[in-house]
Amino acid sequence: MTEINTLHTQAVELLQQLIAIPSFSKEENLTADLIEKFLNNNGVKTHRKLNNIWTWNKHFDADKPTILLNSHHDTVKPNSGYTRDPYDAKIEDGKLFGLGSNDAGGCLVSLIHVFLYFYDQEGLKYNFCLATTAEEEISGMNGLELIIPDLGKLDFGIVGEPTQMQLAIAERGLMVLDCVAHGKAGHAAREEGENAIYKALADIEWFRTYRFPKESEVFGPIKMSVTIINAGSQHNVVPASCTFTVDVRVTDAYRNEEVLEIIRQHVNCDVTPRSIRLKPSKIDKEHPIVQAGIKLGRITYGSPTTSDQSLLDIPSLKIGPGDSARSHTADEFVYIDEIKEGIELYMKMLESIV
Repeated sequence: MTEINTLHTQAVELLQQLIAIPSFSKEENLTADLIEKFLNNNGVKTHRKLNNIWTWNKHFDADKPTILLNSHHDTVKPNSGYTRDPYDAKIEDGKLFGLGSNDAGGCLVSLIHVFLYFYDQEGLKYNFCLATTAEEEISGMNGLELIIPDLGKLDFGIVGEPTQMQLAIAERGLMVLDCVAHGKAGHAAREEGENAIYKALADIEWFRTYRFPKESEVFGPIKMSVTIINAGSQHNVVPASCTFTVDVRVTDAYRNEEVLEIIRQHVNCDVTPRSIRLKPSKIDKEHPIVQAGIKLGRITYGSPTTSDQSLLDIPSLKIGPGDSARSHTADEFVYIDEIKEGIELYMKMLESIV
């Protein structure tokens, strides 16, 4: 208990230091400096690429499987509703206030200190790889995705996001599709042209009603929503094109590429995905790390929000202190007791398997 109390105190102090430093996505260099210095001061050799810091446990053994511990240190910008200084990390009534305190500062400092707990232990069944990364809030190319090739073989991951320390065993993927229905321009007063809006309507109705054959045990069906439509230039011209945007929330029953192919087989419009990077993810409920959490009274669920989990091709569990309902809110906070619980539960879950 004494060790957990010490780790908790250090974690809270580190989080206060991180909050005091603005670290918007693509501008995380100073928080990266702080994390790098903190780990180095604790005897840990680190590696860095841009604003991403990573390291392995002291007795790394290439013949053993490796667990990734990952969370991010970038934040969104404070919204206009703030009544407090977003960089003043004060503790009041057990709450640590500040931008990024909940998303995902509490998770980040908890995982850092859990890594330090295991860092120099010998005879572990697993290695540990700690990756503190950038650009999560914008799904940027220069965050976790940039350094995955440098991390080596990973067997499963724990992604630190605020889940109230419940077990997010699946996460929806996201594809945004830009669609164009083509017609032929003509004068609206005469029987000429081919109205692209009418062609688009048929495809839009398909997006509204289609049900994919496979459904996720966690999420149910894939959800597709047409969210933007644009067509026409003036009232008396039959439009030659109609563009519309579709938000597709992909479940763990499919890969993004499969969903895109099915869509293209069924609609007549041109379909261009903005990205297929944000993949759905899952980890088997019978996986040892999930079972370790269940034995500690944690529940499993599917997360509707995206995270860096979407960039991993390994089984991963999203779990962390804090509450996602507080993320990006004015006067963001995390309870300091949540950080203590996070460290303790992370340690118990991992100790049961390593």
